[in-house]
Amino acid sequence: MEQTMPRNVLRSRFPMTRASIPVVVAVLLSTVAAPQISADDWPQYRGPNRDGISKETEWGTAKWSAQGPKILWRTALGYGFSSIAVSNGRVYTMGNIEDKTDVLYCLDARTGGEIWKYPYPCPRGQSQHEGGPNSTPTVDKDLVFILSKMGHLACFETETGKLRWFKDFRADFGVQPPQWGYACSPLVLGDKVIVEVGAPNTSLVAFNRNSGEIAWKSSSDKAAYSSPVYFKLVNFELLASFPGSGLLISNATNGQALSRFPWKTSYDVNAATPIIIDGDKVFISSGYGTGCALVQVGQGPPKALWQNREMKNHFSSCVYTDGHLYGFDESELKCLSATDGTVRWNQPGLGKGSLLLAGGRLIVLSERGELLVANASPSGFTPTARGQALSGKCWTMPVLANGCVYARNAVGDLVCVDMSDK
Repeated sequence: MEQTMPRNVLRSRFPMTRASIPVVVAVLLSTVAAPQISADDWPQYRGPNRDGISKETEWGTAKWSAQGPKILWRTALGYGFSSIAVSNGRVYTMGNIEDKTDVLYCLDARTGGEIWKYPYPCPRGQSQHEGGPNSTPTVDKDLVFILSKMGHLACFETETGKLRWFKDFRADFGVQPPQWGYACSPLVLGDKVIVEVGAPNTSLVAFNRNSGEIAWKSSSDKAAYSSPVYFKLVNFELLASFPGSGLLISNATNGQALSRFPWKTSYDVNAATPIIIDGDKVFISSGYGTGCALVQVGQGPPKALWQNREMKNHFSSCVYTDGHLYGFDESELKCLSATDGTVRWNQPGLGKGSLLLAGGRLIVLSERGELLVANASPSGFTPTARGQALSGKCWTMPVLANGCVYARNAVGDLVCVDMSDK
């Protein structure tokens, strides 16, 4: 049966437009469409495997000029820190307009033209930052899932934007959002959608992807700002999540909490996504002077193989490759050995930026919107290209999909950068 959001959620000053409309909100800066390169899409937060890594290799900065990156198109979304999901030629992201309305956008990845949008009432919530949505849409086949900062979990049909089902965490579970709102990006595993709710006996909840019915719920950990990841250890299917109490390892099939590694951060800001290393180790990191640790799991109680304060991920997560971790230690880009946590190099001056890895190279977006490309090497950070892509504050992770980088700032400017090498 078709569902609609409750009236208190649907009340808005403009219509709930779900069909495609002819108005193109994108300002096209070039008549050249985004290049078509055979590569994986980026359908969820931190990419196909939630590790910040793209499998694309045929990309580069050949189209950049002395003035910087080649911008294919630009559009305005509204305030927020929602990253971008790219699937089947479409871009999905969120923004807040008029300080009281969130909007889920579905855009043409080639042109930035609007295919459909779905607005719904949600306060901007600008507490010590610009506010707006924190979470990133997750696309799975014919459906897209979103979570608002107030705890509205919703499922839409990708083709039309039609609402399939809706949940309200406050009404359904009697829980209040974290201090800066929910930030967990939904994780789809088979026929289940898993999110962090943070209510008593309901820390993690799995919903049926098609109906929204609860499949399982478990533990009583307070929600933080991270997103869970799936991994396999021997023949066990597991989840690694990072609630306010620390690292939580759960059975991905039924949600049973299996083990915990305590990790407290001021204001419960465990925001970085756990990184799975070699199948049986999990890297965690948080800011506010807390630091990082490499935690062994699966052999008795979890234990830290090493722990220090050399990598303090405040917002963005690290990427891992060839025995090394690359990420932002608060306002300084660093490379750490994953073996013992020693610093290999540090690069100041980029603020609280974010990054991804593709084809052995780092794509870095600085806090002030500069885009940089450099080889991922423990020997040092030497950009091969750099240029201004955005202005203002950029705390949101950029993504690479089909030869394009998509990046946004806090006030909602979204750009598509040509990264084709042909």
